[in-house]
Amino acid sequence: MAAFWNNLDLGSLNPFGKAEGYVAVDIGSSSVKMIEAAIEKDGYRLVSVGVLPLPPTAIQNNMVADKDAVVKAIQSLLQNNGVKATRAIAAVPGRVAIIKKIQLPAQGEEELAANVEFKASEVIPEALENVNLDYQVLDYLENGAKMDVLLVAVKKDILNSYTQVIRDAGLTPAIMDVDYFAMENMYEVSYGATSEGVVALLDIGARYTSINVLKQGVSAFTGDLPVGGEAFTEALVQALQVSPEQAEAFKVTGKLEAKKNGDLEKLLKPTVDHLAAEVARTLSLYRAMADEEAIHRIYLTGGAAKTTGLSKALADRLGVSVELAEPLRGFTLSKHLDREYLAESALALAVGAGLSIRRLGDK
Repeated sequence: MAAFWNNLDLGSLNPFGKAEGYVAVDIGSSSVKMIEAAIEKDGYRLVSVGVLPLPPTAIQNNMVADKDAVVKAIQSLLQNNGVKATRAIAAVPGRVAIIKKIQLPAQGEEELAANVEFKASEVIPEALENVNLDYQVLDYLENGAKMDVLLVAVKKDILNSYTQVIRDAGLTPAIMDVDYFAMENMYEVSYGATSEGVVALLDIGARYTSINVLKQGVSAFTGDLPVGGEAFTEALVQALQVSPEQAEAFKVTGKLEAKKNGDLEKLLKPTVDHLAAEVARTLSLYRAMADEEAIHRIYLTGGAAKTTGLSKALADRLGVSVELAEPLRGFTLSKHLDREYLAESALALAVGAGLSIRRLGDK
């Protein structure tokens, strides 16, 4: 899946400046993840990686609210990791994107561009002057007579809130993508595009869980649920009457201060079961609408993917294999990288991994 908005004027791009490398910047609701990767003849090499937390107020309503905090985090990641790249690859959350699939008669690129805009005015529930719009031809049908085309639109003010902090951090926003498609890219690199039939990728972040169903390696269904790691932490705060910091530490380590007692899995079970039920409901809706074959496997990514009891709850409810993904398995590692740190951070780096191998002109 090619990156979207490659054709927008996002800054003073210099496609011939080979010294200007690319760095992926994944701005999430609770942290910024940075990945720098090199594309080599035999695959991809991880050059540098970093994660820094953001204050809870940094991202609000799916937009950058505290610009200074995000800019500072990006600059610190670049400086701490000695990143010399000047062009950034980033993404907006899929939940803010308007994604539509249309079918058109087969046609040339010039004619297609005009017809896509006309068709978009009919199916996109926003005035086109208020959105950034891009498209991609997915497939040709009926012996090449027709084409499936994917439309993606994002409100300009949302997109600009991300590109502006990237500029303010000293980078040029060269490619802007959608996190759903970055996840698709990660899966293709790590597992092969068509090796497992229909699979679902669940990225469990701080505030949301995104769902991306892939059929033959291509997104067939996407959605978001307003449940993530913060909901698990809040459940512990309420049950144990501890601080959010103590609850977060207990959630991650399974250890609580001596004067408190708690069965972590039991305490998290109501929230875990709620998320599992919502995932099951969403996937059932997909199958009913699309009349598709059963999902073969579910891969979990995101900072909250390791939540105690979650994999089992999903597997029990859905009756399919559920496992933690390996977002970096498609990369070789530069010698200086800390393997232990990567193993600990890998699940949070899934979107960044998918972004890191994008380049201008990808098809």
